Parts: sequence; C-alpha cells; structure tokens
Amino acid sequence: MENPRPAKVAIVEELNEKFAGASAVVLTEYRGLKVSELEKLRHALVQAGGSFKVYKNTLVKFATDNAGIDGVTPFLEGPTALAFVDSDVVAVAKVLRDFAKANPSLVIKAGILGESVISAADTVALADLPSREVLLSQLAGLIAAPMRNFASLLNALPQNFAYALSALVEKKSEEAA
Repeated sequence: MENPRPAKVAIVEELNEKFAGASAVVLTEYRGLKVSELEKLRHALVQAGGSFKVYKNTLVKFATDNAGIDGVTPFLEGPTALAFVDSDVVAVAKVLRDFAKANPSLVIKAGILGESVISAADTVALADLPSREVLLSQLAGLIAAPMRNFASLLNALPQNFAYALSALVEKKSEEAA
C-alpha cells in the first residue's frame, strides 16, 4: 500500500477540522451549474452562515470515517460539493432549498447532523422550520407571558381596592347629604 500524498493528507485534515467545527453539513450535487451560479450560491451561503466547497469523494469518505460518521458512502457518487453550516442550520437549508428550486441542477443528496446522516427530504424539511432568532423570540414570549399576567394581576388588586374605596366614599357622601 502506498503512502498518500501530502496534499491529500492536508485536504483530509482540513475536512476533519471542518466536520468537527460545523453544526451540520449538506451534501449536494452541482452537475450542470455554471461557475457564476456557484459563486451566487457561495455568496448566499456565506450570508446565511455557511460555506460551500467541492472535494473529491474519496477524501470526503476518509474524513467522515475519521469523524465516525457512518452512512455517507452511498451519497458520494458523482460530483459532490459540501455546504458546511457554521451557525444556523435552518438559514443554510433555506438558501440551498431556494437555490435548488431556481436551479434544478443543484440536487440536495443528504445532510449530516452531528454524527447522523439524514435524508435529502429531512434536510429540505429543516428549511421549513423557523429561524433560530424566531424560535428564541417565541421562547422569550412564552417565558414572559406568565410574568406579564402576574404583573397585571398585582396591578388589578390596588386598582380594584381604589374603585371599591371610591364607591364607599360616594355612598357615605350620598347618605350624609
């Protein structure tokens, strides 16, 4: 068995770092896309918190094996590009889904979340979820609602007491007159 070339070893090490640092990875096929379309996609993915790069399938297989990710090999057929997600998985999935709708040459093959491989349908389904910011604001609203209700209840007690006291004063003044 021959020793791998240093350039290939460096690429596998780069992939290992990218897999370790990414919150998710989406495997795509880009056959038929023009260079200008790929640049648009790369730009949109960077804006969404991701990156997009083409790697040799054999090197991706070595890197996924090193990362302990099973089940990727069937998706490493034909030209494969990887979209690495640095922050919001939903935002990157939306960019890929929308780009694939406008450019049928981009095919979403599968996704990797942690050490699990998910289907293309599940990867596209991620795009239908609300963004991280929306989910956080919904959570904050759920947490704040009981506090708002409690505050209005506390405010209602002295207010009701003031109304009752005012009515009592009016009644006493009518009886005195």
